[in-house]
Amino acid sequence: MQDRVYDVVIIGSGVGGGAVALQLAGSGARVLMLERGPVLPREAQNWDPEAVFVDLRYRSTETWTSGERRFRPGQYYYVGGCTKFYGTAMFRFRERDFEAIEHEDGVSPAWPVRYAELEPWYDRAERLFGIRGEAGLDPTEPPRSHPYPHPAIPHEPVLGRIAERLEAQGLHPFPMPAAVDFGAGGRCQRCGTCDAFACRIDAKGDAEMCLVQPALRQPNVELRTEVMVDKLVTDDSGRRIVAAEVLDQGVRRRIEGKLFVLSAGAINSAVILQRSATERHPNGLANASDVVGRHFMNHNCTALVAVHPLRRNDTKFPKTLAINDYYFGDADDGGKGPPLGNLQLLGKLREPMLRGVMPAWMPRAVGRALTSHSVDWYVMSEDLPHRDSTVRLNADGSVDLRWHRTNMKAHRKFVDKATTILKKAGFPVVLTRPFDMATPSHQCGTVRFGSDPATSALDPMCKAWDHDNLYVVDAGFFPSSAAVNPALTIAAQALRVGHHLRTEVLQ
Repeated sequence: MQDRVYDVVIIGSGVGGGAVALQLAGSGARVLMLERGPVLPREAQNWDPEAVFVDLRYRSTETWTSGERRFRPGQYYYVGGCTKFYGTAMFRFRERDFEAIEHEDGVSPAWPVRYAELEPWYDRAERLFGIRGEAGLDPTEPPRSHPYPHPAIPHEPVLGRIAERLEAQGLHPFPMPAAVDFGAGGRCQRCGTCDAFACRIDAKGDAEMCLVQPALRQPNVELRTEVMVDKLVTDDSGRRIVAAEVLDQGVRRRIEGKLFVLSAGAINSAVILQRSATERHPNGLANASDVVGRHFMNHNCTALVAVHPLRRNDTKFPKTLAINDYYFGDADDGGKGPPLGNLQLLGKLREPMLRGVMPAWMPRAVGRALTSHSVDWYVMSEDLPHRDSTVRLNADGSVDLRWHRTNMKAHRKFVDKATTILKKAGFPVVLTRPFDMATPSHQCGTVRFGSDPATSALDPMCKAWDHDNLYVVDAGFFPSSAAVNPALTIAAQALRVGHHLRTEVLQ
């Protein structure tokens, strides 16, 4: 079955695809967005920890492998992509993150663009997502052309006291920039279920609310859900993509277009390109450099659960505090040494969240007591690109993910330092739990962009070197991961690419 020809076909409705669609909304181009999942239902289970973390109600049912290991990844396929479940953190990369930086375990490579080129688009993205923050307190903060669009979300009492204790240690805690419709007239009710939950009242600034829905208000943008792209099809020359072969609610179809934007997420974009291999492109599309599916990165992350047995923590919205004193070096040694990373608050832990990762013998009463007295943190260090960190296809079409861990010595050092900081802040017990590849929340790097077609798949505007009308606009284009959340940087580059398409390519 065949469709009419679209001017632009966008594959994926997350931050990358949504931002490109919004830039093309209201133009003369006929734009089609394809999303493999449905619209996420607004229902009571959105806020139910039992449904989300025990029943895994919203998580994809697919099985991935890593060699002999089989696991169910933390992937979510809905309009808005994984931002439906993200923790609202919206950081700009630091100015130095775009340059080559020496780490203990190797070099974080330079980007083909610099911070100054993305700064106007960071500013635009912050306004679209309604970011709340306060400039001037983060010692690593890059230059800004404008202040945050909205004031920071205030700390709740427990967190305000912690911020004071951190300052007493000579640190510089700052309000974490967050995409939440909070404040007078806002939707946010401080429900206590934000990070890793969907928002049933649409108060979270996710890609559906901030990008996709506004784009769909223009008549030239169309969205089709539950359409999974199997592969892209080229013309005889191999230079142009002419169609996407899809499964539309189980029915195989062919959707033709003049220009294609692949924004399926770093892992699935690499998979689609590999699945599209032809005689002319035996290693997959956009892959003359042999980098597609390589250099997978996902941040080195550890959860820290800081417990005071005698103090309850009834905080509802905890993601208001972060520390970057150790971002580019050891703050305890005058900033010397290799970068360590970012420390930020997690969403508030609940007992069902522990049940899937803690020993089965732990009584639920113990889990409830633990989480009611905990303040929960997220230690994040940069994961360096490694050629042997790969995304590949198994014979049955499933994903095989191999993650060659890097920079772990620095990460463990940072975990130890963060533990000491929290104990000094008044928490005698600090438990740690590292994240692994089953939680690919910050996946990036698999279709890297660069200035040299021999070592990159995409040019600095995210166009495939090997094809005239293919762009890849999700975190797959990252040549490095930095050590802060990726969503705002994806949005900034996607807005830049969308503007380029509208003003220079589609004219």
